[in-house]
Amino acid sequence: MKDILISVNPSDTQVSIVSDGELVEFWVERKNMTRLVGNIYKGRVQNVLNGMQAAFVNIGLERNAFLYAGDTLEYGEILKDVTDKKLNLKAGDNILCQVTKEQFGSKGARITMNVTLPGRSVVLMPQIDYVGVSRKITDEAVKQQLMDFVNSIKPDGYGIILRTQSVDCSKEEIQEEIQELVAKWQEIKKANMTKPAGSLIYKEEGVAIRAVRDMLRDDVDHIIINDKKLLEEFKIAFSALNDKKPDLFVLYEGKESMQKKFGLLKQIEGLLQRKVVLANGAYLIIDHTEALTVIDVNTGKYVGEKNLEQTVFETNCIAAKEIARQLRVRNIGGIVVIDFIDMDNPEHNQKVLDVLQDALALDRTKTSLIGMTPLGLVELTRKKTRSMLESVMLQTCPYCEGNGYVLSDEVMAGMLKNKLNDVFACEDNKAVLVTVSPSVFNKIFAYRLLEKECAGEWRDKRIYLTPDDRMHIEKIDIKVLCGAVLDLPDKAKMLY
Repeated sequence: MKDILISVNPSDTQVSIVSDGELVEFWVERKNMTRLVGNIYKGRVQNVLNGMQAAFVNIGLERNAFLYAGDTLEYGEILKDVTDKKLNLKAGDNILCQVTKEQFGSKGARITMNVTLPGRSVVLMPQIDYVGVSRKITDEAVKQQLMDFVNSIKPDGYGIILRTQSVDCSKEEIQEEIQELVAKWQEIKKANMTKPAGSLIYKEEGVAIRAVRDMLRDDVDHIIINDKKLLEEFKIAFSALNDKKPDLFVLYEGKESMQKKFGLLKQIEGLLQRKVVLANGAYLIIDHTEALTVIDVNTGKYVGEKNLEQTVFETNCIAAKEIARQLRVRNIGGIVVIDFIDMDNPEHNQKVLDVLQDALALDRTKTSLIGMTPLGLVELTRKKTRSMLESVMLQTCPYCEGNGYVLSDEVMAGMLKNKLNDVFACEDNKAVLVTVSPSVFNKIFAYRLLEKECAGEWRDKRIYLTPDDRMHIEKIDIKVLCGAVLDLPDKAKMLY
């Protein structure tokens, strides 16, 4: 059983693809988040770097977009061999381009001049005369039938790629969708003629429409939506499907959240954790760096039933399947390095790679398994288009600022010593009230960390410490006390 759950919330829209109760894909789009992939712009070339075989293009964003020579068009074809080839562009040229990769960090968006307009059954390539078929359609006879039909109906000069779902669509549905996409392209061309450079010409659909367009297959039982207006839009946009399967679109009217109702809360929360516990008690650790993602496999509580080699092999096979799922649901892109548990049997190594490859084959995003290094590390790449889930749902910690660590209580006690020395450098300062976090407060008194100073250079000083639950562990507040009568908090305690 497979369902698509669409939850429209005040701050975001969440799409969950659920197969037999397991979350297999999860998309989040915040209302205040600008999504670029799929958008079409009228850009202006700012500068051409032939040494890099690339150009930087102003598309109206804060950073110029990056155009690689292999993503340009020449005589109605994508350039395949760009070795030592100069771009047929110059600064000031206006080009129609489409974003293929989001902005990441300090890098601008990546663009292509090969504009594509996706539908449910086909993808229109209006600038290239070509007909192709999805690699997931393996029946050669079916492939040929589809190609022959599309070649007979498509307008001259247009390219068509038949998507996997085209197998289950009628000829009338395919032809109607091609006509709709061609009409959309005509509107885009008109806008490109009239709008100034740096303008947004066409905006890609929101996450809810994209999910249904790209994920709806015959194996989907229901599309459950908690927004009545969006439900009606779907019924109109996909009227042919609604006629075939009247119970496809379902309005969710429950009071509790859809994620809780369908048992997905823990699964979604787990997507934001470093540690992923496997079914047998073993676990994964997933860490991100600026350049790549590292995944470490550990046996954890799993001790097996036969011998160490078999235990490790079974754990690695389970981990391989879960890693492929985590790449999909977290939308991890770029370079991925996996540290499986070391195995002595070469056949086991190959079997784990085979299991991983089969699991990766379920991924709609292009993924390439490079292989195993001499150190036993498995390398793969996954096409990076959308932002990773962590960057959408998390923000940098305002305390550790992304380090992932805070200073220890002992280090904070040392910092307190230095701060007090600065305060007592003025001989008039005789008494102070120090506010620290409870953990620092407890550590100082439990280990008598500043006892030597109090008995020595601070012997004529009065130092009062008070814990505050609201105080960050790396913060220290020192207040100089004046007068014979001191107004102290109830929890204040004199330092020795």
